[in-house]
Amino acid sequence: MLTDISVLFVSSNSSIRDAITCLEDNNAKIALVVDDDKRLLDTITDGDVRRAILAGINLDDSVSSLRIRKNSSANYSKAITAPIGTETSQLLKIIKERDVRHVPLVDDNDSVISLVTARELIANDILPIQAVVMAGGAGTRLRPLTEDVPKPMVNLGGRPMLERIIEQLRESGISRVMVTTHYKGELISDHFGDGDGFGVKIDYVQEDKPMGTAGALSQLEPSDKPLLVMNGDILTRVDFRAMLDFHVDHNADMSVAVRTHEFIVPYGVMEIENERIIKVTEKPTINHFINAGIYLLNPDIARLVPESGYYDMTELINHLVAEGKKVISFPIREYWLDIGQHSDYEQAEEDLREGKV
Repeated sequence: MLTDISVLFVSSNSSIRDAITCLEDNNAKIALVVDDDKRLLDTITDGDVRRAILAGINLDDSVSSLRIRKNSSANYSKAITAPIGTETSQLLKIIKERDVRHVPLVDDNDSVISLVTARELIANDILPIQAVVMAGGAGTRLRPLTEDVPKPMVNLGGRPMLERIIEQLRESGISRVMVTTHYKGELISDHFGDGDGFGVKIDYVQEDKPMGTAGALSQLEPSDKPLLVMNGDILTRVDFRAMLDFHVDHNADMSVAVRTHEFIVPYGVMEIENERIIKVTEKPTINHFINAGIYLLNPDIARLVPESGYYDMTELINHLVAEGKKVISFPIREYWLDIGQHSDYEQAEEDLREGKV
């Protein structure tokens, strides 16, 4: 339990951005909305924030606007609490039966005194997913950096990019990683071996020819665990536990990490009906969610990937949508950078020097 519960407190007048800061600054990953007497009004979780981002809510709006949106949904309305002094066995029962990850403990006046989390009460902290890192790219746009090494082995801050990815997976509680290789794949397997020196178990799928961003999934052994699939050229601090929670909460078949991308049209954009000009907008900013190269799949989904030939994740997504499967978006609000060209590489090096990653 927390020794200082006040670090979780925000008010209804706080901004959503303040609530995000609160979430990021505490290990409990929750913000408690309280009044002046510390009475619990609501809870703000990581999932609440990400759903707000998808809905286009301004992060400078107040927490009260987020509460209104959240409480309009029967699935995410009332916080589950327990009286201070509740036995651990009863708290564990509440967590399992109500499918929650946090239980604020309140006194007779509904003032928050403490908080328990599922991670405190459930001993096994291993994240129940298997990771797959797509590391077969040649990285032609990064030459000459990739003349002698595969793209994921290019050094960032003095360490291979792939080493940083595997470290992040391990720190998230992932114990098994599959790495798909192609271009100079032996350099990857020679460096990491079976993963023992890096705190994880690593297996490899060597592609004799490129199989696309999803093709290698057909080569994996059947598993009953969800698969976290990510490109091997991404530098990010995305919370994989939060992604799994979001995936489970929405009963999804596949979750696709997305990132907001802004594009400024460098001209005046004309809105036209037939031949008439209706409106002119000078240099508008267009926002889109883009594919961030990180995916979470239920174990049965990998079996839909053809066993031979080239197959991309975009094909798999479109196939699942056509079949009526539930494919959802998971918005990344943490640091994320796709290192596709030299300007991205230089940005990554600068961000590492400045401690942004």
